[in-house]
Formats: sequence, C-alpha cells, structure tokens
Amino acid sequence: MQIDLPRPAAPPPSGDRSSTEPTKLVRDVRARPVPVTTADDDESRAIKRGGKLVRVPVKAPVVDEKRERGKLTINNALDEQQRERSLASLKRKREREKLKAMGIQQPRDKIVREVVIPEAITIQELSNRMTERAVDLIKFLMKQGAMHKITDVIDADTAELIVSEFGHTAKRVSEADVETGFIGEKDAEEHQQPRAPVVTIMGHVDHGKTSLLDAIRQTNVVSGEAGGITQHIGAYQVTTPSGDKITFIDTPGHAAFTAMRARGAKVTDIVVLVVAADDGVMPQTVEAINHAKAANVPIIVAINKIDKPSADPKRVQTDLLSHEIVVESMGGDTLEVPVSALKRTNLDKLLETIHLQAEVLDLKANQDRSAEGVVIEAKLERGRGPVGTVLVQRGTLHVGDIVVAGMAWGRVRALIDDQGKNVETAGPSIPVEVLGFSSAPEAGDQIAVVESESRAREITDYRIRKRRETLGSAGTPRTLEQMMQTLKDSAGKKDFTLLIKGDVQGSLEAIQGSLKKLGTDEVEARVVHSGVGGITESDIALAGASKAVVVGFNVRANAQAKQAADAQGIEIRYYSIIYDLVDDVKAAMSGLLAPTVRENFLGYATIKQVFNVSKVGKVAGCVVTEGKVERGAKVRLLRDKVVIHEGTLSILKRFKDDVREVPAGQECGMAFANYQDIREGDEIECFQVETIKRSL
Repeated sequence: MQIDLPRPAAPPPSGDRSSTEPTKLVRDVRARPVPVTTADDDESRAIKRGGKLVRVPVKAPVVDEKRERGKLTINNALDEQQRERSLASLKRKREREKLKAMGIQQPRDKIVREVVIPEAITIQELSNRMTERAVDLIKFLMKQGAMHKITDVIDADTAELIVSEFGHTAKRVSEADVETGFIGEKDAEEHQQPRAPVVTIMGHVDHGKTSLLDAIRQTNVVSGEAGGITQHIGAYQVTTPSGDKITFIDTPGHAAFTAMRARGAKVTDIVVLVVAADDGVMPQTVEAINHAKAANVPIIVAINKIDKPSADPKRVQTDLLSHEIVVESMGGDTLEVPVSALKRTNLDKLLETIHLQAEVLDLKANQDRSAEGVVIEAKLERGRGPVGTVLVQRGTLHVGDIVVAGMAWGRVRALIDDQGKNVETAGPSIPVEVLGFSSAPEAGDQIAVVESESRAREITDYRIRKRRETLGSAGTPRTLEQMMQTLKDSAGKKDFTLLIKGDVQGSLEAIQGSLKKLGTDEVEARVVHSGVGGITESDIALAGASKAVVVGFNVRANAQAKQAADAQGIEIRYYSIIYDLVDDVKAAMSGLLAPTVRENFLGYATIKQVFNVSKVGKVAGCVVTEGKVERGAKVRLLRDKVVIHEGTLSILKRFKDDVREVPAGQECGMAFANYQDIREGDEIECFQVETIKRSL
C-alpha cells in the first residue's frame, strides 16, 4: 500500500514575510558560505553549492557616510570604515533591555563610603553624602515609626543608625570642628624675626594721653575729638630718631570705656601709664593698673604735666605705692619718665625707655605665614562700607586675602595705614584699616586668613548660629515656670526704650555698658537695636514699632529717615560726647520713677461738742491739743484710736471768722468734706502729704 506524503510547500516569495521565516540575522548566519578566494579574481568568490564549486561575484559593501554607529573615538574618527558592533555586544544589550522590561534590577557591587555626620543634618544632605536615594531613607524612617520630609533635620544618632543600616561607615564630627585650625599653632623659634613693640597709652581722663601721643607723632588729634576727650581707640606707628619703629594704641580715659581699656591691655606688649603730676592717681588710673596686671604686661609710668607750677611728681610716686607700683627712683623695678607733652620735654627719653623695655622682652614673630591679629576698632563708612582697624600680630596680611573676624568675613579689598596711604601688605605689629568685610566686625574679635570662601562661610555661619542660640536661651523663657518667673520679675518695671546708632563699635559698647548701669528694680534702659552707621528709614520703622527714642552718636539721619521720623512723631537725639548722652538718658529715666509720697504730721484736736448748722451739716467744736490745724489739710477721724474716716478739712473757723490755721490750746470749729458721722469725744489727726520727685 502506497501512502502519498504531502509535499513540502514552496518557499514564499521574497516579498512575503511570514512568521515562520527566520530572522535576517539568523538566516545570514545559517547561509553564510565559506569564502574561497583565488589569486586571479579578487572581486569574486567560490562557494560550494550542490557539491560543485560555483564562482559568485562579490558586491562591495555600501557605506552610509551620513550615519555614525557607536561612540565617536579617535580610532573610528580616523578610520575610513567604521567598525560594526559585535554579536556578543548586541546579545548583552538585548539581555539588559529584556531584564529592564521585566523590572529585574541587576545586582551591583555595593560601594561602602565613609559618611561624615555633624550634630544636625537634613535628610537630603545625608542622602547626598551616602549617594543613596532620599526616598529610601524616608522609607526606612517610616518603618521605624517616624514620618519625615526630605528637608527635615535629624540628629546625629538617627543619622548614624541610617548610615549603618545602609552599609556605610559613619564618622561623627562636632559642629565646632569648623573652628579647628582657624588660629594656627605656635611658630617655631627658627622662623621668628624681631618685630616692633605694641605700646598702649592708658590713664585717667584729661591726664594728657592723647596730647603726649600727638607730641610724639607731631600731629594734632585732640582738636578733632568732641569735648576734648578721646572716645575712640586709635592705633599709630611711629619711627624713633634711632630708626626703630613703635606701634602706639591710644585708649579713652572716660569711665564708660572700661572695655576699650581692657582690650588695649590684652593686645599690647608694654603699657605706658600716664599720670598728671598736678592731679595724682585717679579712679581710671587705678583701673588701668588693674588691666595691665591682669594682662601681665610691664608698665612704664609717664608723669605728665611737669611744667605746671602745681606739679608734684613725688606725690604721684607715693600714691602709686598703695597700688603696688614701685618706681625705679624709689628702689623698684617699674620704669618712670617725667614728661611734658606741651613743652615736648623728655619725649626722647620716653621713647628710649620703651625701646629698652622692648629689648628686654625680646619680641619676635613669624612674618612668612598667613596673617593673624585682633580687630581694635570697627565702623561703617559711606562709600567704603564696613571698615575694621586691625593690628596684625603674626604673619603678613595681603590685599586679596580672605579673612574672618568674629561673625564677619570678606576679601581684603584695600589696606590703609595710619597715614591714610594704601599699602599692599601689613606685617606683625602694623596697624591697618581693612576694607572688604561683609559686615562690621566687633571690636576685640580675632582675625585670621582662611584658605577659601567656603571655609569662611562655614566658620561665620556656625558663629552666627551659636550666637542666635545663646541669645535665644538667655533672653527667651523656654518653660512655663521660667515664663511665669519672668512675668513676676518684670511686673511693675518700666522700660525706657532706646535705639542707638554710633560711628564705631567701641563707642556703642561703652554707651550700652553705661546705660545698663543706670537701671534699677523699677526702671531700666532697654536697647532694642544698636548698630554702626547712619540712621536709616528701617531704624525709624523699628523705633516706631517699639516706641523707642532714636539716639545718634556722631552719626546723622538721612533725608528719608528724617521725613519718616517727622511723619511718625519720633524724636531723634544727636550726641557727640558720651557723658552728655548718659546724663540725658538718666534724667529721662528719672521721670519714669514713681514719686515718693511723704506724710508730714501737723497736730491733734479733740471734739467737745457737735452742732447742726443748716445748709452746712454737722460742725464739730474742737480744742487743738497738739501742734496745729490748717484749713485744706488732710484729716483722719479717730474713734477709740481707730481710724474710721480719712478726708479733707473743708471748714475751719475761729468764732465766726474763717481762719487758715489754729495753734494748740485754742478752740475752733471744723467740718469735713462729704462726711457727717462725727461724735463727741472723737479725735482728729491733721497732716499734709508731700510729693517728692525721685532721680536715679
């Protein structure tokens, strides 16, 4: 039996693409013949077909010059024919696309990182440092029962838990570590070179400190000071006849400038204590001695005004003994020089003594390093911005350096010496004005050069944050008990609100210190804002909101501020001398004090008989037993020594006549204003009330 098997179907035409047809790539691979090249024909090849070798012409490959495949590298850019992608590469690519479409992530090697964790950090910043997705961090926190946003701040313990959970290594650092390295280590002895001494002139007000410095500098500073007293710290460098340089710092002698004198003693090498020969040792002289002793600085006593007829240097030497200052002429080790600033007497001897003391101290500093120093004074000037007077202590300060001073930073735009000339550098013991701060630094701040702006911002941001936290914790009650105690302490206390603007930071510091001392349990001066620079419109707005008096010390208000002050009825007071300002504020605060009420006893009277008078009421017939009784005075009605009424005496008669007063031993008629319950035997006490104004 013959079975007819179905014949295979004819292959479809080339134009028909059925689903059973293998792909072009597979078909090419299956049907790819083994080329056999011959030497006589390069453009043809022999293939084995049906058991016979057949020569087939080879077509040249068509290169599309417009199309570029793969990454452009040096090899394929210089090669005329571009290399095609290999089959293995195509296979790997299709495998990756297939896994990606199925949602399967390919496992990757975990990169373990060391994550720096500060005291507080946001989730966003932590994810960036870990190179993990912030969403994954939030998911982990949600599993722990904490709901957070990407901008939330978490503490260091939580951050360390997250870092360890994700397989990284945590490194805890303190926020204060940004300060590390701000002030450099002590310099080696071989790198140090001799430097000029820094000398501070100290003493009582009006003892001739600035006049003495004027005579040394051959200038006139006193004429530029309001009231003839120094109210700023000044720094100058002079060259002695022998060619040596000395840096002088002039401090105010007024009682309010205690902080300035303390600051001057801290940055100095030698203190020149100026004492007037005709005045002797005074309170600020004693204070200057204490500051110098606290700073462990040698003292040179300059006995000034020896040209006056009333001068008595021996008295000064004796007075200094009570403060443990034994001068050389009396067998001690403290150098003394009698001088006269007016007659320029013994100035060369004073400079020679300073130079001698400096040689004993052997002052040295390293010039070849980044600069460090102290801000002596700071101010805000129109056209120049924040300006700081800086005394460089070691290193060299250059124009263009990035410096940090307290909470202010900036790039040094210019350096100006004490003669007003621009300089490019400033070495140790040289005072200069520095321009370029972002804001006015505070007097007494340490200044140092840092390597970059980011480092400067880190340090200043940390300091501003710490300052805000300190002020917040000191001034704002955090608990209910603290709040109630604050309200209890301030109950009945009146505030004299002030807004103070000054020319330099040191003056503001002295003004606030003096006003703080004026306060009592009943009234105190409260400064809502203080700053360096002129009075602006924003200052007036703040004063209007806080009902404050605006005080300008050596500054003035601009036109907009004046208009705003006039429109709101805000008073602006201008001062150039500190004790005038303090006296006026003291008088104004005295007006807020409640007056003292004092009672002055006049006399006693006893009621003998009570009369009813028409249209008047009850009138008491009395005998004055002690003192006197006056009409219009205050009276108390006593019954069995108990006060039953207190009022005013409306009628006082002697017989039928009205009289002003009745002395003891005489009879009179009395009537009380708006009171009728009087009886025989009652006693009347007569007194006056005196109101006395109080002052601080």
